[in-house]
Amino acid sequence: MTATFKPSSARGTVFAPPSKSMAHRLLISAGLSAKKSTVRGVAPSQDVLATLDCLKALGADFCYENDTVTISGINISSVPDGAVLNCRECGSTLRFFIPIALLCGKKITFIGSEKLFSRPLGVYEEICKKQGILFSLKKDSLTVCGTLKSGDYAIRGDISSQFVSGLLFALPLLKESSTLTLIPPVESRSYIDMTVSALSQFGVKIKEKAKNVFEIGGLQSYLPQDITVEGDYSNAAFLEALNTVGGDVRVLGLDENSLQGDKVFFDYFERLSSADEVLDISNCPDLGPVLFAVAAVKGGGSFCGTARLKIKESDRAEAMKTELSKLGVDVTVGENTVTVASFGLKPPKEALFGHNDHRIVMALSVLLSVTGGSIYGAEAINKSFPDFFDKLISLGIEVETDGMDN
Repeated sequence: MTATFKPSSARGTVFAPPSKSMAHRLLISAGLSAKKSTVRGVAPSQDVLATLDCLKALGADFCYENDTVTISGINISSVPDGAVLNCRECGSTLRFFIPIALLCGKKITFIGSEKLFSRPLGVYEEICKKQGILFSLKKDSLTVCGTLKSGDYAIRGDISSQFVSGLLFALPLLKESSTLTLIPPVESRSYIDMTVSALSQFGVKIKEKAKNVFEIGGLQSYLPQDITVEGDYSNAAFLEALNTVGGDVRVLGLDENSLQGDKVFFDYFERLSSADEVLDISNCPDLGPVLFAVAAVKGGGSFCGTARLKIKESDRAEAMKTELSKLGVDVTVGENTVTVASFGLKPPKEALFGHNDHRIVMALSVLLSVTGGSIYGAEAINKSFPDFFDKLISLGIEVETDGMDN
């Protein structure tokens, strides 16, 4: 599927899409509550649909109409043995649900793309090994069987916050209390805070008794709620980036008090105007592609904390290096650094490639609105922002999609 752009400027007002990250957390919390909950403002991205698929496979009953999900909770004791959970390509869904699957003591199999199962799962594998739990990982599936135990957990804080969130969902439902200690350095802390906030809204209390040491009481219950997903700073960044290339766009629907770490993009876009700045993206790795794109427009930029970009949907630093080179932009990728050296964008002489990564496609779209050109593999936006191109068109960007299946 190809998206083809003509040089054009964005003008107008647009609403940010709902936060995919919070939608995951609220839907799972609703699914773990005893009675019926309502979650409003749910966008049908492939990642969110994967989470709904997994809740259904565990026995949740839900109705999804317009942007609202009404869901009846899972009875952990009634989860079917041999249940199959389809995570599609969503790392969040997989890592959130593994500890939840270990609550029931049944054989549970996770399926999805080969790329998904190539991403790190060692934190859970080590826990399962210590507790005598089956953890059978194959190239396109994972099977677990056993019951998670309460206790004292210590895990590295620089691999993925998703492991922390997964344990925070499950440990409160065990009979005994637990502690969860994060070994510094701790990255993407804002995502952990978002999980704690979501749990709190459903009546589950997590106490941080010391910095990065969480006390988790046992025998807690998720309480049903009627709740709305807040706007998404991560995807709003791509809309706001249109202002850095000559647009005049106002993005509505964002909570200025949000815990989302990616709201730092406002500050980072501004700081890219300074040649002496080195921007640390260790706590906001999803902003990497759009920040590299904006740097290409503003004359360059230097970044650190980029190592985790290797284990996203693509190797995002290398993917952006490859595609930006087609626009006349030199990028140097180090072990934990990226440098963008730009002296003006050039129209590409060949089509760009989306690398099966929604954030790469959206970052490149911002640049092609300036130069014109095409991106093949543009269907990757369906993972998180299926109406992205519709929003661009509503703002006056001239883009045509060929073969898109939205």
